[in-house]
Amino acid sequence: MRFSIFHGTGAPGRLADYHQLMGEAREFAVAADRAGFWSIWYTEHHFGHEGQELTPNPVLMGVDIAARTSRIRIGQAASIVTFWHPLRLAEDLALLDQLSGGRVEVGVGRGLYGREALNLNPVADPRDQQKNRALFQETLEVLKAAWTGEFFSHKGDFFEFPAPGVKWNHPLSPPSPDFMTDGVISKMMVTPRPLQPQLPLWQVIDTPPSIEWAARNGVKGIFWLPPVSALKGRFELYRDAASEAAGREFALGEGIGLVRDVFVADTMEEARAGFEEAVMNTYRWVCHWRGLSNLMEDGEELTDAHELSYDFLHGRNQLVGTPEYVAEKIAELRDELNVRDLFLWTTHPGLEHRKAMRSLELFSEKVMPRFTGSQGADVTDAVAPGARS
Repeated sequence: MRFSIFHGTGAPGRLADYHQLMGEAREFAVAADRAGFWSIWYTEHHFGHEGQELTPNPVLMGVDIAARTSRIRIGQAASIVTFWHPLRLAEDLALLDQLSGGRVEVGVGRGLYGREALNLNPVADPRDQQKNRALFQETLEVLKAAWTGEFFSHKGDFFEFPAPGVKWNHPLSPPSPDFMTDGVISKMMVTPRPLQPQLPLWQVIDTPPSIEWAARNGVKGIFWLPPVSALKGRFELYRDAASEAAGREFALGEGIGLVRDVFVADTMEEARAGFEEAVMNTYRWVCHWRGLSNLMEDGEELTDAHELSYDFLHGRNQLVGTPEYVAEKIAELRDELNVRDLFLWTTHPGLEHRKAMRSLELFSEKVMPRFTGSQGADVTDAVAPGARS
């Protein structure tokens, strides 16, 4: 099993301390790198005056973290590709792959919040799911073509590259049928190309159409909320669609990453006391839009009797407690779902940095070695350059 970090940057009431939050994020990433975590992932959200979600550019965040680490892979969970110009995003991710020494994992999403989409790209309006999904899929087509390192052209419902009718005549760029037709640019090449031969693609998914589309198009899936019983059908749907598309049998859990809220302390009481306020803040924020339906067990009906609380969450999808308890819950994920990639979300908005670092230390030393066979690394002195500035 591979362990990764999902790093949600947020701090209600601390917008003036953004530079300090970045220092804390750097320190956490350096510690995770030292401890042997496989990857670290950053979100994309905009206009967050509430302080709940504070990373507008996961690619730029990844550049900073890549410069301070040596092994950990750099992902986005996710870059909201419908908000980006596809050629600019292709260039930026390829450049990040080059700067990081080939450590990029590309995570993509379609966008959830109207206040983001309508102010960044009205075409991506999530109220029109059909158009939003079509824009997302065409953007991915452009990204994949751009990363081949070859001349390409694209004409779809939303984009046409290269722009038609552009004449080209320069002595240092001799005319060639590779990219010109009758003196006009007819194909283009994005530079640099990624360092990796092929950038791994992941998508944050949950609904059957998204699960099937990702599986059939070679895109790995990232899940978060549902409990084990409700995840099983989703994992099986991904497995079946991926197997049919690839012409080989996928194992349950293959090609899937699972995000879980994780906090480790010496006792169950200390874990709850340290983590409850922060994790409940996140769920109050998220469930305002999503509701509680994604937190139901398989076959369970949502009723008015269901209320969001820590006790409601803890038995469904939380890995919060002693090292022994957290290890038992991870073993359940392994045994029931064959989870191969587990993403730990500890840094919920409002959680004190020292508590997040202590949880990471305990997980690295007392939980992770049970599943990787390695000795836990010492993360207590892993301070990134400038982390305390």
